[in-house]
Amino acid sequence: MAVDHRFLRTLNTRSLAQQAAVRRATFSPEEAKTLRPFSIWEICSFMFDMAPDTFRKHLSDDPSLPQGQVLTEDGRQRWFSLAEINVLRRKLKVRGKKLLPRRPPGRAFRVAVANFKGGVGKSVVAQHFANACALDGYRVLVIDFDPQATLTHAMGLVEVDEENTVWGVMCRDLYREAARIAASYDRPQDCPYPSGADLPDGVVEIGPRRVDEFIQRTCWPTIDIIPSCANAAFVEFASAQYRAIHPAWTFFLCVDRYLGELPADQYDFVIFDCPPAIGYQSLNATFAADLLYVPTGPGYWEYDSTTSFLGQLSDALADIEEGFGPAARAAGFSAAKSFAAMRLLMTRYEATNELHQSMAEAYRDLFGAVFCEHPIELSRAIEQSGRFQASVYEQDYREMTRETWKRARLSFDRAYAEFRDTAVAAWDAREAALREAS
Repeated sequence: MAVDHRFLRTLNTRSLAQQAAVRRATFSPEEAKTLRPFSIWEICSFMFDMAPDTFRKHLSDDPSLPQGQVLTEDGRQRWFSLAEINVLRRKLKVRGKKLLPRRPPGRAFRVAVANFKGGVGKSVVAQHFANACALDGYRVLVIDFDPQATLTHAMGLVEVDEENTVWGVMCRDLYREAARIAASYDRPQDCPYPSGADLPDGVVEIGPRRVDEFIQRTCWPTIDIIPSCANAAFVEFASAQYRAIHPAWTFFLCVDRYLGELPADQYDFVIFDCPPAIGYQSLNATFAADLLYVPTGPGYWEYDSTTSFLGQLSDALADIEEGFGPAARAAGFSAAKSFAAMRLLMTRYEATNELHQSMAEAYRDLFGAVFCEHPIELSRAIEQSGRFQASVYEQDYREMTRETWKRARLSFDRAYAEFRDTAVAAWDAREAALREAS
């Protein structure tokens, strides 16, 4: 049997058919993922910090508030959509305080979730943090840089064309940068670099697209996505080709420039799910990010891979700063990169496992305050999040033991709270530095 491209395509076709069957069984009959409603118990316990009876009194006293969907005759089992919850956030107060989350001024805060090692939970962390942000009242844009498209599938998107991925964003940026660089010459024809029709056909076709054309909606009303797909894997090869065609193109700043075109208040958080490699896409995420979040498992090989990742990312950033510094400065950009903060987050942690305890202590000794205090614990609910393409926040606790679901949710809630506090503090510091500089 020859294992050639035809054989691989046969396996791919067979797997895609099974994938479609899983989605039909998992999502709605139309194969479109939908977001479940949330119970009063969930809202009061995990979102509003309010007694259920107090919550019900608010609903009774003010009929103009969203009343949810009544699922029992006594009217006490009510479930609310996220859109209704967000209305309640804007209108209700708890102990005199509004329920809206704190958002520092300025543009959205950007977070790159990255590591070399596959299987350490990058996509799981990105998905759960995005969901937790949305449940906290924030507006989120997620960008899937990984051709495996795990986050894209988890968000319910099935059919994605490669021109709607980060590759399309990079093509658009090359087109615009080529035009800008040519226009900077007194006589554009003297520019030694190509512009317009001299660029590859795909770049020219994508170049004129509007900034919002790459953003797609998800079943979460306050989460949008720039998706990925398997065909986007060729972005690394295409980017190398484009660099050779236009050496003055600062390829590592594409996504940063793209996000700079969005209205500053359109989103609160932008979360990047990076591929398990340092390449053109992950470097774009790196240069656009304010906060670097590095998930890592509790085993030695995850530690080994994380160590390599930190070293090679350092080398890549140093090489770009040295090699592209003059060209970037001449164009009004910077090739020097520093993050407002970074954190290492342990995933798949078992509190009763002595090896995991030892590895956590080793990480803590090595990395100090950079190592997150709260790991993400391994549980049945988290394992099912991959199987059913639904995060712990999306899973209905009635379909399993409530305590199992609650334990998994609390693990992510603690990790998310640490993430949010780190991000908001770094966000404040960023804005203070900008005010001082101005």
